[in-house]
Amino acid sequence: MLQRGCWRLLEPVMSRRWEERGSLAARRLQQLSRVLHPSRIAARKCGSSAEGEWLVIGDVKGKVVTPCNPELVPRDYARQPLPQSLLRHLKWMIQKDALGQDLFLIGPPGPQRRHLALAFCELLGREMEYVSLSRDTTETDLKQRREIVSGTVKHVDQSAVRAALKGRVLVLEGIEKAERNVLPVLNNLLENREMQLDDGRFIVAHERYDKLLEEHGKATLDNWNIVRASEKFRVIALGLPVPPYRGNPLDPPLRSRFQARSVLLSPFHEQLEEMKRLFPNVDEQVLSSLFSVTSTLHTLSQSAQGGPVDLTHHIHRIASTMEHLSSASPVQLLNTVYPADLLGTEEMFQDAIKRFGLQDNSSRLIIDKCQPVLDSSTSTDAPSGLLGNVCVTFKSASGTDSKGSGIFGRHSGKKSSFVVAGFGDRMQGVPGRERAVEEGGFVATAQHEDLLSQMLQSHLSGDFCLVGGRGSGKTTLVNTFAAMLGYSMEPIVLYQDMTSRELLQQRTTLPNGDTSWRLSPLVTASREGRLAVLDGIHRLDAGTLGVLKRLIQDRELSLLDGTRLLSQQRYTAAMSAAGLSEIEMSERSVFPIHPNFRIIAIGEPQRSSSLPSSSAGAAPSLASWLSPEILSMFPYHHIRPLPPQQEKELILSKVPHLPEHKIDPLLNLAHSLRTAADPTLQSLSSSLSTRQLLRMARRLASHQQEDLYQAATKACLLRFLPPLARAALIGALSEAGIHPPTEGALDRWETVKYERRDGHLVIGHTSVPIKADHDAAALVPDVLFYDNQQHLRILEDMLKDFSLGEHLLLIGNQGVGKNKIVDRFLHLLNLPREYLQLHRDTTVQTLTLQPSVQDGVITYQDSPLVRALQLGRVLVIDEADKAPTHVTCILKNILEGGEITLADGRRIVRQAPPPTHVPPGGVVPMHPDFRMIVLANRPGFPFLGNDFFAALGDVFSCHAVDNPDLESEMSMLQQYGPEVPEAVLKRLVLAFSELRQMADEGLIAYPYSTREVVSVVKHLQGFPHEGIGSVVRNVFDFDSFNPELLEVVVRVLHKHGIPTGATPSDVQLAPEHPLPPLTLAGKWKVAPAHVSLRVKQLPLSVQGPFRMKIPNYPVERVEVRGRGFSELKSHWTIPLHEANYVGAICTGPGQPETADYLHIATVNPISVYSMQLDASSVHYTDFSVNFPTTHGVWKPRLSLVSLGGSRAGQALLHEADSNSMFMLSPSDEEVFRVSTDSLAKSVRDMLSWRQAQTQPPSPHCFSAGVPGDSTFAVFQNGGNSLNWFDFSGAEPTAYTLALPVAMAAMHVMSPDQWIIRDDTDKLYLLHKNSPNCPVPDTLREITVHDSASLTSMSGLSTDGLPAPLLAQSLGLTVDEFTPQGYSRVVG
Repeated sequence: MLQRGCWRLLEPVMSRRWEERGSLAARRLQQLSRVLHPSRIAARKCGSSAEGEWLVIGDVKGKVVTPCNPELVPRDYARQPLPQSLLRHLKWMIQKDALGQDLFLIGPPGPQRRHLALAFCELLGREMEYVSLSRDTTETDLKQRREIVSGTVKHVDQSAVRAALKGRVLVLEGIEKAERNVLPVLNNLLENREMQLDDGRFIVAHERYDKLLEEHGKATLDNWNIVRASEKFRVIALGLPVPPYRGNPLDPPLRSRFQARSVLLSPFHEQLEEMKRLFPNVDEQVLSSLFSVTSTLHTLSQSAQGGPVDLTHHIHRIASTMEHLSSASPVQLLNTVYPADLLGTEEMFQDAIKRFGLQDNSSRLIIDKCQPVLDSSTSTDAPSGLLGNVCVTFKSASGTDSKGSGIFGRHSGKKSSFVVAGFGDRMQGVPGRERAVEEGGFVATAQHEDLLSQMLQSHLSGDFCLVGGRGSGKTTLVNTFAAMLGYSMEPIVLYQDMTSRELLQQRTTLPNGDTSWRLSPLVTASREGRLAVLDGIHRLDAGTLGVLKRLIQDRELSLLDGTRLLSQQRYTAAMSAAGLSEIEMSERSVFPIHPNFRIIAIGEPQRSSSLPSSSAGAAPSLASWLSPEILSMFPYHHIRPLPPQQEKELILSKVPHLPEHKIDPLLNLAHSLRTAADPTLQSLSSSLSTRQLLRMARRLASHQQEDLYQAATKACLLRFLPPLARAALIGALSEAGIHPPTEGALDRWETVKYERRDGHLVIGHTSVPIKADHDAAALVPDVLFYDNQQHLRILEDMLKDFSLGEHLLLIGNQGVGKNKIVDRFLHLLNLPREYLQLHRDTTVQTLTLQPSVQDGVITYQDSPLVRALQLGRVLVIDEADKAPTHVTCILKNILEGGEITLADGRRIVRQAPPPTHVPPGGVVPMHPDFRMIVLANRPGFPFLGNDFFAALGDVFSCHAVDNPDLESEMSMLQQYGPEVPEAVLKRLVLAFSELRQMADEGLIAYPYSTREVVSVVKHLQGFPHEGIGSVVRNVFDFDSFNPELLEVVVRVLHKHGIPTGATPSDVQLAPEHPLPPLTLAGKWKVAPAHVSLRVKQLPLSVQGPFRMKIPNYPVERVEVRGRGFSELKSHWTIPLHEANYVGAICTGPGQPETADYLHIATVNPISVYSMQLDASSVHYTDFSVNFPTTHGVWKPRLSLVSLGGSRAGQALLHEADSNSMFMLSPSDEEVFRVSTDSLAKSVRDMLSWRQAQTQPPSPHCFSAGVPGDSTFAVFQNGGNSLNWFDFSGAEPTAYTLALPVAMAAMHVMSPDQWIIRDDTDKLYLLHKNSPNCPVPDTLREITVHDSASLTSMSGLSTDGLPAPLLAQSLGLTVDEFTPQGYSRVVG
């Protein structure tokens, strides 16, 4: 009962709660319904003549004012019918305007926010001031700028001040791009409508001014310099959300002064309905799929690009193209506005296309013809307003034939035509193909024809951008495109430090000293209808490029001096609404933009940050210039590298005399680098662009003997690549079939000589005319230069490229002689030089002109660059790597494009234009003899410059200048120091060479140069009494405060015999012991009786040569006397393994003017090490396969003898047990087998002993002849047969003698006298009986007196004792020793 009673008491309360909950849910559902299905609102204008006109949107109305300057009211932005999303935004803006609040429209990149603000001004009749903010916007751009008028400084109001005083709407676009300390200047104007001006005036809010006016009167306020801010003044700021987009975040004080509105994409159905209304001929399903794909990409691209990419406004361009060209591919058009391949989002793009069924069923379109629209009969589709333009006819084609078609070849298929902007009158009588080929040097390929077709489709609806790697043909395509449509081009070079002022207007002074504004080339092109080419869009700062958004998207532009440029349609509407004439419009600084004006931007693809930095092409960081904001400005056409077959056809068309076997390996290499998965190889591919391949092809065609390996490595700058990149490139070269020249080919290089003959300079096999006498003889360099082979080869290479019209780039370490080589080159050709040295603070302006002030007027003096261009001189640019690459990039436009506009308004052109096309500032024709030679240090540490080669390497013919090789450096130093001993020079050359090698390997940082060696030699030449150890300190004292580095340097110097840091305690000599006096030890008496022996010539067989792979191993010669002094002079370490040991050693002469040879025979395995005493490597010849395998404890017994004469450098190896002999030539990698009948018998005996395992035969003894005679003897121990070999002649000979004694030893005293010892230790003299006998043939017995020990000598000298010593020991008078004995002995 209690519970039931409680329920009855609570029932009314619960019932009321359920009713409240039901009503709350209903309200929520109603609110959700209003959000999902908002009620439609309408816009209308109402009012009377007394009250004025009002704009009513829903339940909100705004006053429509009558503008004082109707030309300042935006036109054609509020197109009827207004979509519901736009009306809701406008309703909110009218509300905020009624409250006197400033607005901030925030949203993704695109023109939507700006169009909304301009539509607001148009509907309410509000005049507008527009400012595009950038990083270089300053306070003066917003408040007041000082101008000099009639010699007096005058303050001119700028946009913010004009808007505040005249009640206009100030539109600030790009809030996120302005520096944070700039916009606070507007804080007080935004908050209190107050601002202190530089001319002394003070702006106050209208309420405050009106109150002061009532109290004090206008005269007093004017005297106080107080001015009134209009109550109609409003500020509309347009900005991006930061993050996710890049930019500066809003300053909190600034943000708090605005009311924000998020402007997002319009609803799907609104966009679709608008496109159907504007373009009724485009398939609705295609439009629906396009919007679906762009919406998907907008959602998915946030993670890929750092912010959503809005492509909605691009649908208008795509639909406009398809309206005129129904056969156009929607997928291809969509790919231009969202270049997935450039952004790395191909998979996402393809998935979105497949998901919404957007198929590319269109056939390939090619250009059939371009003809001028001169009258209505030319094109039935051309209305009268299009007369004078160009009618383009397309044909559909199928297949992927690499050959050109369309206007550049054959074509087939269905036609479709439309009229595009152009100048048909300039094409009159000149067909499109002939003009394009004539003016642009264009060679048709299928890929380039497709690109031209796509460019024309984009041109139909506006501007576009070409993106391609260096040397991919961007400039050529633009030139061809302009020629096809009759356009005059306006090349504009963009660079990183370029400001919006330089892009739009430039400050200048008039002759009377007054300041003025000069229109930039871009603005001039817009008014005259030229084709503006923005070259280097990837280098320009995004904020600076943002000032062009309104020009690109709306064809409107507000300049710094207040001038306004409007599209032709809006200009006509504004002129009609204002009731003004063209003259009156121009007086109000309002001008039309020519309807044919177009912009083509040129950029390079963004590179991945994973690419390694290398000397061939250091990849910049991926601070992606293709940001969502930049993507919203253009359609993009990606110029990919040509397929190998098309690239080959292009090169052979431009260089018809080039053999195909020369270009095929280069194309294979270039293609493998471009398609490589290795980022290191991909980074090298830019060094082999199509432009570079064409340059290489021209040189290969002109100089057929050129080596492909050297051409490819020079283009890629292999010498200065990091180790990993160098190894990767060498592997790619090998795979492409490009192999380095053999050592023999390098050794056979001809000695390069030069001479002046018949008015020509001849270096090697290259000849170029010498410039005749001229009036600039003082500018011809004349420098001290000592010729050497390496520099002469570089000079010949430079001359080859110079004769082909190429510009040169010399890259190398410091002090290698780049400047001297260039000066010598110009001196030999008698060419005047202009010199320009760059540095960190070099700018584009200082590179071209030198500004100065004369009599209060800014004047410009031509820089050496402009003088060289005008007068046809050679411009030498030194230290090019020290200037920023975004500054030096203008050199590419000068050399490749041939046009650039100077700061004073003049334009450099390749050829002087006709008088009707001369720009207002004048032209500077480029002299045909102009050449440029650029000098730069190699990229990378320790050089602190920029990577000039990576930025501009393929524009020049590159030459890597290294330190001279040992021979060339030695030759040069001998000329600098003719009195310095050669041994000292050699030590210096070897020491510095090793230090440079260590720098290349990364062991030390500093690359010691030839310049420093020359300085040391000059000092030794001037002060010969100073030791080399103290002089080299002039170079190495820089390293004296780095103990680790100094230790390495000193070790290298000591190794090469440079005694730096030595002290007297380092002199270490062996103790001296006096020799006992010479005494007579015994006598030999030769018996008069003799035995005549029979000499028989042996048949000698020299088999070979056998080619063997004789590897080289590096060895280091250590000069022991570098640190101290001892009897030991130098030593080497031969690479022997632990179980090997030396069996024989000999020395012998080398070739004439070369060092002696050292031969070392080792036992396990049987091998010979051969080296020259001044060499840095040792030859290793392995004979293990030529000898019987060792058996048991048997070890081979080896002998070596060096050969001389024509066989200098060769050696003969003999093994005693097998009696095997081999002659080897290490330098030629050849081995010969030497054998006779007796030798063959010895080998058979050895083999039979091995098989029977019986007592081995007696070994054969080897005895060398007189050193240098190339003779030796072989006999068997205990035998009586002696074989004598003579290798001194052209043909080797052998003789045998049968002795009546059993031989145990033999000693050669001279070619005519031998000493024989038998097995009983008896001695015999074997001498020649006749001089005509080839070998000694008479045997006499020798009797030993006084000392039996003289019979067991180990050897005899072939040189006799000096006569004084012999006389002293014998107590006799002795004349000099001759090969036949002493001439006279007097008792």
